[in-house]
Amino acid sequence: MKNGRSGKFAGFRAFFSVIWRNPMSRAGFLILLVFLLMAIFGPMLIPDLKSDYANRLQPPSREHWLGTDLAGKDTLLQLILGSRDVLLVAAYAGLFAVLIAAAIGIVAGLQGGLVDRVLMLFTDVVLTMPSFPVTMILSMVIQITDPLVFGLVLGLWSWAGLAKAIRSQVLTLKHREFIEASRIMGISKLNIILYDVLPNLVSYIAVNFISIMKGAITSSVGLMILGLVPFQGNHWGVMIQVAISQTGALMGSASMVYFLAPVLCLMLFQLGSYFFASGLDEALNPRLRS
Repeated sequence: MKNGRSGKFAGFRAFFSVIWRNPMSRAGFLILLVFLLMAIFGPMLIPDLKSDYANRLQPPSREHWLGTDLAGKDTLLQLILGSRDVLLVAAYAGLFAVLIAAAIGIVAGLQGGLVDRVLMLFTDVVLTMPSFPVTMILSMVIQITDPLVFGLVLGLWSWAGLAKAIRSQVLTLKHREFIEASRIMGISKLNIILYDVLPNLVSYIAVNFISIMKGAITSSVGLMILGLVPFQGNHWGVMIQVAISQTGALMGSASMVYFLAPVLCLMLFQLGSYFFASGLDEALNPRLRS
């Protein structure tokens, strides 16, 4: 029991040591950690914001570091509260996309034949259709009421490229000696997938999960700016949409800070994701680590 625990701790230490010694991934890890802590503890520590119309569209000050919005709510507190919605939507989108892509890619690669051709034909059809217009249509058809549904809508059309890439990886793995040995020993396909195939794909899937999250955040903000998602909450996309449509932020009004704050947060999160992903493959892949 102790050896198992020490082995797990050793694995975690090795993972974080690789992340930490890479300057880019270290910076990305710290940036993402700040946003993660904001998303977890922010809503616990900050009460629901109340409107204060007497102090609407105030510039940055000692009381309100980033000013206030159209209703007099503190912009900084909205950014902190909205981080949970942003990360939840992106995480759900990445999770749904990765699950669909892994299922289709692994089954197609291992089964081959007619199953492979049908699944890849369906994947190619999805790839040929532009994702954002399709997502726009889905957002109008499906009633979006919470981050889970929003993430599902964004993830339904984000998996095709990853599915083809996973299939290619599986095709290179399926004839390796350790998988052939598992087949000869009569091990079930489910166990082969779980214990032979997935461990060799986890680093590639993790990097693509972060990439899909980045794309989901951009798409979610785009849908909100267009007014296609009546999403309730403090999502940064809602803040940008309100700043553009109701306060004239792009015309140089006093709400410019209210507009720029979520935009800069989105840019920082995207940058942190890119930096973190630069060392993630090495940290999760023992062959690269050695």
